[in-house]
Amino acid sequence: MGRPRALLTGRNGFTGRYVGAELEAAGYEVVGLSDRQEPVDTGSITVNLLDREAVLAAVAAVQPEVVLHLAAISFVAHGDVDEIYRVNVVGTRNLLDALAKLVQKPRIVVLASSANVYGNAEVEPITEDTPPAPANDYAVSKLSMEYMARLWMDRLPIVITRPFNYTGVGQSEQFLIPKIVSHFRRGEKVIELGNTGVARDFGDVRDVARAYAAIVQASPVGETLNICTGVGHSLGDVLDMMATIAGYPIAVRVNPAFVRSKEVARLVGSPARLGELAGWHAQHTLPQTLAWLYASTVGR
Repeated sequence: MGRPRALLTGRNGFTGRYVGAELEAAGYEVVGLSDRQEPVDTGSITVNLLDREAVLAAVAAVQPEVVLHLAAISFVAHGDVDEIYRVNVVGTRNLLDALAKLVQKPRIVVLASSANVYGNAEVEPITEDTPPAPANDYAVSKLSMEYMARLWMDRLPIVITRPFNYTGVGQSEQFLIPKIVSHFRRGEKVIELGNTGVARDFGDVRDVARAYAAIVQASPVGETLNICTGVGHSLGDVLDMMATIAGYPIAVRVNPAFVRSKEVARLVGSPARLGELAGWHAQHTLPQTLAWLYASTVGR
């Protein structure tokens, strides 16, 4: 018997690289579906999720025991709204359609949604029972994906995850935390930001990857699960932590172009259900994650 096979969409992405390593450590042969071929990656099939026939063929070739669907347009300020909806909703539907046609179905299909679906929730911490109130197209696309996936729950063993903000080595500097860390690393004295009062539940990508592996192991089929730390930090807090790590404070200049019109003020989640059903809890604090980023040579 060979190793059980895991199909991981978005394997070549920021999160996918960490999740792939966790699954391999857990004994899986990991096969990626990616929309681009990376020169160093031999473990992925190049497939555009919007090409229904190509997705069908790839899924039939892989015959996965477990599936983790991470591929998505994940940048909230992504400029092409049509593409956000096509990839996040239609791309996911094509994948589920292909999986449902397999004779031997996977034992678990994990779909990555987003905590952005909660929008400006009036409660803290946000639980999975908090009513969604998406405040941007990215969030609407993810909630649409969740509703669409429910149409397949009688045919496939689906789990939906709602990751809150997280960061780590390898994340693009178009995202806020890597942008802030790189400014300190370069010794810059001023940074342009939007609203520094917003607060987020900032996790560590290594913990997020462990969460996905724990969900695959526990297989809580039919559940929707937050992936978060339960601790909120404002951007001001992040700047203070980085000043301690780097040994100097940075001046903030508010750039009106970076202030989003429908900015979510606070987004802090409860990881209780994930802990209860999969035995997971975050192992890294935000200062530890920031220090890891600051010390990293990746992207220098």
